[in-house]
Order: sequence, then structure tokens, then C-alpha cells
Amino acid sequence: MDEVIYFLHMPELPEVETIARTLTPQVAGRCIKAVSLLSPKALQTGSELMPRLEGAAITGARRRAKLLLLDVRDSSAAPLILAFHLKMTGRLFVHPPETPPPKHTKLILELFAPDGTATESRLFFDDARTFGYCRIMRPEDLPEWPFWAALGPEPLEHNAGFLAARLEERNGQIKSLLLNQNVIAGIGNIYADESLFRAGIHPERKSSSIARTDLETLMLKAQEVLREAIAACGSSIRDYRDAEGRAGAFQNSFMVYGRGGEPCRRCGKTLKTGRVAGRGTVYCRTCQQ
Repeated sequence: MDEVIYFLHMPELPEVETIARTLTPQVAGRCIKAVSLLSPKALQTGSELMPRLEGAAITGARRRAKLLLLDVRDSSAAPLILAFHLKMTGRLFVHPPETPPPKHTKLILELFAPDGTATESRLFFDDARTFGYCRIMRPEDLPEWPFWAALGPEPLEHNAGFLAARLEERNGQIKSLLLNQNVIAGIGNIYADESLFRAGIHPERKSSSIARTDLETLMLKAQEVLREAIAACGSSIRDYRDAEGRAGAFQNSFMVYGRGGEPCRRCGKTLKTGRVAGRGTVYCRTCQQ
């Protein structure tokens, strides 16, 4: 019997989207009183821009692919962006002003409300495994960042036909293409497995062997899965919490991910595990062809 495994989970589109949505009401309209960089390695670029953050106003939080972006305007109203890649264990939490940072805190933003309507607070960027990072950038710097420039389209901002064409024009294992952030941005291991199961497509199939109509169905199912996961505040396997400290609930709806060796919820046959594109993969040999 296959071993039941929950693979290491990097926050994907639904988790980062949820963090952005729950963080925005806590930071939008606040100003940055001070910045403390506790781990220089956590700041990938932008140290020369850090002085401009003091006195800057945060206008909101948003997501691009698996990146969490904080939009700020410095004292001269010039825009800046703090781009966080959370990787496996990165977290962004707002705490009361006297909260001491835990040992894994990498960056602290001291926040205050300029109109005095709210108490001061502290935004911590914590990362136990130290793979995550922050970049302080100007908007015009983004196209010069190779990672950003190579990102594919957002799966919830385009129709299934457009996204299917992105898959159709490449020849590779279909799950590998779903995971490729240059093809479509934001889908990771969990939502690739769940989407492929709902579409009835084996993760190892070559995209060239899949009919265009089936690729469109796959992308419709991916959009369905992503929207359901966002509504459930994402999936919590080990470390993920939203910006209010709450765990996600979509893991309670998994059909295949992490269920290797268990019965398929559709046909009852044993779910198989394998590796595709170096990632642990769970699928049903009966339901996915």
C-alpha cells in the first residue's frame, strides 16, 4: 500500500491571496515609524531604499503569483513596493506594539495611524526555514526583475480558452506545465493535483496528447478549485496561517493531495503516489486517464 504523505507545502495562490485580503485592513492607512532588519539575508534587494520607508504610508496589500506585495508611498508620495516571497514558512503578522519578536523574525515594520484613531502596531516577517525573502523596489524596477518578468498570466484573470492555449503550445507532462510559473502563475502542488483529478487527467500525460477541449476543462476545474480554496481561506498543512492567525480549511476537501494509499473518493480504488517534475504527486489510476 502507498504511504500516506503530506508534502512540504509552499503557500500557493489561494493562501497568498488570503493573506493579502486579511492583512490589508490591518495595515492600509498606517504609516511606517521605523524599520528593523534583524536578518540581512532576508532582504534580497533594496537596502538603499530602506530609509525611504520611514514615514511612508501603506496603501494596501495584494498578490501576484505567489508573491505578497505591500504598496507604500514615501514622504514625497513616490510609490514603493515591498515584495515578499514566503517560500515554505514565511509569515506576516501584525502584533501589539510591545510584542517582542520571536527568534525567527527577520524584519519588523513599526506602524502607527497618522490620524491617531488606532494604537501603534508591529508587522513581523517571520520565517523559520529562512528561505523566504523581501525585496524593496520601485514600480519601474519590477520589469527588470527576471523572476517577475517571466511570470505567466494569472489563472483567475483569464478565460479557460486563453489558459488552455498556453498549455497546448508547450509539450511536456501536464502537471509539470501547471507547476511552471512561467506558463501560468500561482498554481502549486496542491492545486495542480486537485485540478487534474477533477478534470480526470493523469498528471504524467503529455500536453500534446490532450484534446484542446480537455485542456479547457482542466483550466475550468483549476479555476473552480482556486476559487473554492480562497473561499476556505486556503489550505493549512503545517505552517500556513492567514494574517489574522487563522488556519485554512480547504484541506478538508482534498480529493487526492496527501491521500496516497487511501481509497479514491470517487471510485474507491487505492490512490497512487509518484513524482512529477520533482514533486510528490497523488492520483487515481482509474479516474485519471
